[in-house]
Amino acid sequence: MDFKYDVIVIGAGHAGCEAAAAAANLGSKTCLITMDMNKIGQMSCNPAVGGIAKGQIVREIDALGGYMGIVTDRTAIQFRMLNRSKGPAMWSPRAQCDRGKFIWAWREILENTPNLHIWQDTVEELIVENGEVTGLVTCWGVTFHAKCIVLTAGTFLNGLMHIGRKKLAGGRIAEPASYHLTESITRHGIIAGRMKTGTPVRIDGRSVHYELMETQDGENDFHRFSFMSEPRKLKQLQCWTCFTNEEVHKILREGLPDSPLFNGQIQSIGPRYCPSIETKIVTFPDKEQHQLFLEPEGETTQELYLNGFSSSLPMDIQLAALKKVPAFKDLVVYRPGYAIEYDYFDPTQLQHTLESKVIKNLFFAGQVNGTTGYEEAGGQGIIAGINAHINCHGGEPFTLARDEAYIGVLIDDLVTKGVDEPYRMFTSRAEYRILLRQDDADMRLTERAYKLGLVKQDRYEHLCSKREAVNSIIDFTRKFSIKAALINDALEHLGTARLTHGCKLIDLINRPQITIESIAEHIPSFKEMLNNITDRKEEIIEAAEVLIKYQGYIDRERMIADKIHRLEAIRIKGKFDYNSLNSLSTEARQKLIKIDPETLAQASRIPGVSPSDINVLLVLLGR
Repeated sequence: MDFKYDVIVIGAGHAGCEAAAAAANLGSKTCLITMDMNKIGQMSCNPAVGGIAKGQIVREIDALGGYMGIVTDRTAIQFRMLNRSKGPAMWSPRAQCDRGKFIWAWREILENTPNLHIWQDTVEELIVENGEVTGLVTCWGVTFHAKCIVLTAGTFLNGLMHIGRKKLAGGRIAEPASYHLTESITRHGIIAGRMKTGTPVRIDGRSVHYELMETQDGENDFHRFSFMSEPRKLKQLQCWTCFTNEEVHKILREGLPDSPLFNGQIQSIGPRYCPSIETKIVTFPDKEQHQLFLEPEGETTQELYLNGFSSSLPMDIQLAALKKVPAFKDLVVYRPGYAIEYDYFDPTQLQHTLESKVIKNLFFAGQVNGTTGYEEAGGQGIIAGINAHINCHGGEPFTLARDEAYIGVLIDDLVTKGVDEPYRMFTSRAEYRILLRQDDADMRLTERAYKLGLVKQDRYEHLCSKREAVNSIIDFTRKFSIKAALINDALEHLGTARLTHGCKLIDLINRPQITIESIAEHIPSFKEMLNNITDRKEEIIEAAEVLIKYQGYIDRERMIADKIHRLEAIRIKGKFDYNSLNSLSTEARQKLIKIDPETLAQASRIPGVSPSDINVLLVLLGR
């Protein structure tokens, strides 16, 4: 074998898979190194993809030519669109997946990707020469050479697991940790830290009293994650919900002295928005119950995931507490929950391409950047893979702005603000979320990926066809005139006010009680036009309806984004000696020196840099 590559990706989790696939599909000779080929794309915690804002990221990965959406659709065993009661900017797809089939779907894709090799081994050391990464050495003594390396090691770097007072080294349960690699990176001046995450007990479904739980059914409409997928093929399953109670809480409180989170055993910070059950009862002592979600791990397995009961308490405490939940009175488990501590690297040391500012051609993606979640990892992975390829073969850096994608928001937050706890994406983090809807990720991103060469001709033609169909529907509604006498009975039937005079069809569709499909039943020519759409009709109609009903909001947000773009166009990197600018606040000087922002807009988003500091920089630029 020739161990020389353009791009090497370390770690085959969700970031690594997307990074390797992107670099290889763009034409780079790529190698994906993983400890275990049978754990490629492993869902270490809940076997679910998507959720609030996370679902939008997966749609964006798919629109860019990535694979997370396709793999999710192939292996989904329950699908739901969250936040349906809110506006379309908040709609977020989520799917429960078959954990085992998810792994093998990823393997099938990667093993059949041209330019991509897979090597099973553990990386122990990076080779850095003159401030530039040139290769690596594995635990088997194999030396690889590469033009670029993407590090996506997840929770494996010096990983340490906790169950009560018991500690065990590992990157995941029953899997070894990765040693020496962190030290081979930090010796070059890159700053590392420690974070913590956790996972709950896995339950034997044969021991559960389902009759004592509420069912939570999925949806079987046209919605999917990938813009290119066929309908879901696996059997669609139920999930269930129940609640803890005061008896459960009493047992958990009694176990707190042996909790690694509260006895000083764990020093690092865990995810704020996915707290352990022991954190919940301490943080919310007056809350009498907490909701739990019981979710299947696969289409045919009895293994169930207990969402909401993440814990690192001693095993006997976990089991005793759970048996006080009526549905779990005869509980049998496969294994208890546990916490894990691991190394991460301060993401403010990265450029927006996810390349290190310290070591040239070294990229970081996923949990090593202080994030949490498969989706956040996958979004970083595809950007890192694209830019690693560009560094090898030339071209302009590929980045996404905050008004272009949630992935852009994610990366800008990481490199500009840094992290002091595991970062999780929410719709509230995006100031332009009306522009970043899940329904239009392809409209926003696919053309950019096509010009890059990552999206192929068939997907691009599919986008053009969809865009033409959506525009045809909107044009029809703008031009078609409605006479009051011919439509009033239908309007009354649809629960909306009668017309006093004629109007355009678009004005009726703008009414909240009316949808395109409901009004089309009363306008034969409009119904005929919709019936002529043969491919993905429901998706196209939904996209057109969102644009019609929310066009005013979309236009207003675009205008605001365009104003901010003026600051994005003002480049300041290398123009100031911040240490000498006494007119800036001390905190602003310190933060600007540390981050060294590319543009004035990025500087304005740094915590501690005030509007008056930005005005000072504007004045100095004017001089």
